[in-house]
Amino acid sequence: MAVVEDAGSDRRSLEEVHGSVDVPTGGGRFGRFRRLFTFLGPAYLVSVGYMDPGNWATDLEGGARFGYALLWVLLMSNMMALLLQTLAARLGVVTRHDLAQACRAEYSPRVNAILWVLAEIAIAATDLAEILGTIIALKLMFDMPMLLGCVVTAFDTFLLLYLQRWGMRKMEAVILALVATIGACFLIQVFMARPDLGAMAAGLRPSLPEGSLVVAIGILGATVMPHNLYLHSALVQTRRIGADRGSKATACRFYLIDSTVALNAAFFVNAAILVLSAAVFHANGREVATIERAYELLPDFLGAGAPILFGVALLCAGQSSTLTGTLAGQIVMEGYLHLRIAPWLRRLVTRMIALIPAAVVIAMVGEGSTQGLLILSQVILSLQLSFAVIPLIHFTSNRRNMGAFATPWWGQVLAWVVAAVIVGLNGYLVYDQITEWIAMAAESGVRLGPVPLAWPVAAGLWGLTAAVAGLLGWVLVKPIVAPSPAWRPPSRAEMDWAEALRPRALGRIGVALEHTAADVEILNRALGLAHAQGAAGGELVLLHVVDSPLSALHGEDTADLETGADAEYLDGLVRALGEQGYRASPALLHGPDPARSLIDHLRERPVDILVVGSHGHGWVRDLLYGETIDRVRHGLDVPMLIARPGPAAGPDA
Repeated sequence: MAVVEDAGSDRRSLEEVHGSVDVPTGGGRFGRFRRLFTFLGPAYLVSVGYMDPGNWATDLEGGARFGYALLWVLLMSNMMALLLQTLAARLGVVTRHDLAQACRAEYSPRVNAILWVLAEIAIAATDLAEILGTIIALKLMFDMPMLLGCVVTAFDTFLLLYLQRWGMRKMEAVILALVATIGACFLIQVFMARPDLGAMAAGLRPSLPEGSLVVAIGILGATVMPHNLYLHSALVQTRRIGADRGSKATACRFYLIDSTVALNAAFFVNAAILVLSAAVFHANGREVATIERAYELLPDFLGAGAPILFGVALLCAGQSSTLTGTLAGQIVMEGYLHLRIAPWLRRLVTRMIALIPAAVVIAMVGEGSTQGLLILSQVILSLQLSFAVIPLIHFTSNRRNMGAFATPWWGQVLAWVVAAVIVGLNGYLVYDQITEWIAMAAESGVRLGPVPLAWPVAAGLWGLTAAVAGLLGWVLVKPIVAPSPAWRPPSRAEMDWAEALRPRALGRIGVALEHTAADVEILNRALGLAHAQGAAGGELVLLHVVDSPLSALHGEDTADLETGADAEYLDGLVRALGEQGYRASPALLHGPDPARSLIDHLRERPVDILVVGSHGHGWVRDLLYGETIDRVRHGLDVPMLIARPGPAAGPDA
């Protein structure tokens, strides 16, 4: 039987948690409620992107300058976001592709490489907003210098890794708790502010006060986030959904409920920020354009407790959105490139890309530069958003891949109108920001030789914009003029059962011993393999690395007490095994690096399988001890059996 690989994508999205959440069965009202509860969760991870610190500045400015008049912009933005996130969820449920995998299946490798770079830049920009939110919160609450705050935010990578070990449902619960905390903090502050309910209701009627257009565009541009579309299309696949039409229809219906509830919660938070700003600052004639200024003014109107609630909410927003940024980065890299790297390295790289520019700018310009960095992050996100929205609408409208779940004509019209509004308004936001940067370069009076600085700045910015616009045009027309064949669902390669069921003899069984109580379990596993070979058995190669200081210097010529004890230990095991009828031979190795010594020895004298011990899955112990197994596993093309010692092995194991 030939091995068949999927041409579109041979890996499942977020493979380590793909289909990890069981969907309960059973009829009746209670059974339906249990199934609905199982599907609730992915949209809450997505919703934190709609209330990250990048949204706060625009909401605060809109409320302080124009009162409740722009509440309708938030409501419209939320409805647009709900439509797009619903499409993203349907894409993942029906096609088993996340948005990055779908782009890889549809576009050429060259176009996909550019799309991947743009997506990574957008994720770094998202991370920049999250970093700045955390830094600002630490400064406001604890008077921590922002540069020190940069250092502190670098370490939340390890907190994130710890949370990821809990599993998807517990991770969703943590995010839900953070979202609930943010909502509770603002609910209390809104009650303290006593807003005008009539003016709030009037603010839901579309109107644009004089000078509010740019702020309204900023609110809209900061609401719909590109990384959330990648994220949602992958997270919905964490539930174990059947391949039949009924199961997919049920999942799409429940995920619509999930998205509606979660995104309305995000709307509540954003509306609460704007209402708070309107009731406190606009009503008292105070203009507020930065998060720091809002924090400083709150005690004058709401008392000393309000800034604490404000700071806690800001800290929760920064920390909750950092998790979604990491998952989106993993989805984008695996989907576009089929490249997987260690989660801690993925997180650290993304964080450093955002953290280093923030630290440099704060060090050179001062702590007042954070607002400019927040604006920059939103401009970058605006540039990339169209490259996520347009393919998403194409893919979910295509009956070749969506079948009966393809978006109906009226939904397509609505989606393309939303896309046109987003592209147009975000394009205007980018245009406005570029002209402002060019004007600043001209006002600076700096010259590069005979040429004013504004000329190369203008040429570079407009040239980049033109290139991006050209790429966007191709992304728009390619699925129409040169559509790709229908995708096949991502899956593992088909099994060659004839080869898999053919017994394979194990002539040499490597046994990596530690000279501790853990060797009991390691030897038991190795003897089980040898016993399974029948009368001929398999030769047990007992391996142990002496890593004492003298052994590192003198190697095989070492004659210290530790080397002698280890040699005697192996010889004793060989005799005992021989008495039991097993063939065994010792291999005493030397060197300061056990993993390197094992790899070098086994490359020269290969074994058919290697049995090693594990220190379990304790977080700290894995960081301290897990490296040897991982390095040996990646350094050798040899099957490994990892034996985890039981409680009787003791702490030395």
